[in-house]
Amino acid sequence: MTMALTGIVTTDLAAVTRGRWLPAARYEAGAETGIGWLPANLSLTLFGGIANPNPWGSTGDLRVIADRDARYRTAATGAESVFDIVMGDIVELDGTPWPCCPRTLLREAVAALRAQTGLSLRMAVEQEFQIFGAGYPPAHPLSVEALRRADPLAPQLMAALEEAGVEPEVVLAEFGTDQFEVTCAPADPVTAADRAIAIREIVREMVRVRGGRASFAPKTAIDAVGNGVHIHFSLVDSEGRPAGYNPAARAGLSAEGASFCAGVLRHLPALTMFSAPSVPSYYRLRPNSWSASWTWLADRDREATLRICPTTTIGGRDPARQHNIEYRAADATANPYVAIAALIRAGLGGLAEVLPPPPLVADHPDTLDEACRAALDLRRLPDSLEGAIAAWQADTAAQDWFPADFNATWLGVRRAEMARLADLPAEEICWLYGTLC
Repeated sequence: MTMALTGIVTTDLAAVTRGRWLPAARYEAGAETGIGWLPANLSLTLFGGIANPNPWGSTGDLRVIADRDARYRTAATGAESVFDIVMGDIVELDGTPWPCCPRTLLREAVAALRAQTGLSLRMAVEQEFQIFGAGYPPAHPLSVEALRRADPLAPQLMAALEEAGVEPEVVLAEFGTDQFEVTCAPADPVTAADRAIAIREIVREMVRVRGGRASFAPKTAIDAVGNGVHIHFSLVDSEGRPAGYNPAARAGLSAEGASFCAGVLRHLPALTMFSAPSVPSYYRLRPNSWSASWTWLADRDREATLRICPTTTIGGRDPARQHNIEYRAADATANPYVAIAALIRAGLGGLAEVLPPPPLVADHPDTLDEACRAALDLRRLPDSLEGAIAAWQADTAAQDWFPADFNATWLGVRRAEMARLADLPAEEICWLYGTLC
């Protein structure tokens, strides 16, 4: 006999989703008070230990309270038991928000944006992953065969995501070997991050029960195509109407949208520490790799870090409702709540200062001379995690995005992971992350 279990979960700074499980029949009774948690759990690394030093030590107790509106449940993964998780908020024992809860940090960023500007965001997270151990025959990228050879994985995955409430839109075979991508409908920022977590865990389970392994690692091999996380966002006003679009402006980018993008570009080197927080992240963020490598805004160019996405008027469709920006310097080693919160904080700075529109650059920065790059304020993104940390340390505004204890914990986790990898060659680092992410 199998008992149905419901997990109350939280995602830590290593982007690992952890939690505790209750009998599903008792979930409602236990949801209000949640599960026990430790402050030091935030310092867990991808490799299993607790980073030391950290601000927490062995003392203290917290609770993780289930968000009843963030339950993702499906019986369609192929596992013997139902997949059932509920995203939770980490709180103090009296129920007040814990200042270092990633979900709370994102909520606070959303609230600050609304309070200071009257604007909100609609967001969606695209995610790429590779499958290992399934024994698929070779196939051309993006081809019918590349997807159908994995049948019935793709239709069953879409059914599971639909049942779980993720609102999936597209699944496709991507460019890399045994690489796939899943997209979902836009939502508010917290829901978008929740869906990113749910998709990762449902994909992993579905591939695992079929005898394979799904990896979201940014690089599973040095010469492999990278797995990115593409964060799409659009500004909306208090009535939910598009605020980032102006049909009379270049590439349709409104003044508010331009200022938001200018803020992101200004803080991009520091922002990468939160959106690309692992050593192999920077094997992917290289020029001519269809990822991101410069502080670059472009119209429909997939090498740009900020890409203005295309719109269509086919069938009378409204471009204003489609217009969005894609942030491409992210991967699944990032906690999505933290990455999106940092993105919002950076953009909010641009809105608060009414920064002028950044240049739309048509040529790859690598092809421009230094004087031209300087005139366009094109700066190379950090080429290592250490470089991203240094960029954040040099950016006083970015240091104020999150509480001091959170910053110390983040740095502790990153440095512990770097120390673990210090003597490993790049290929072995890729393999290790490929097995753990």
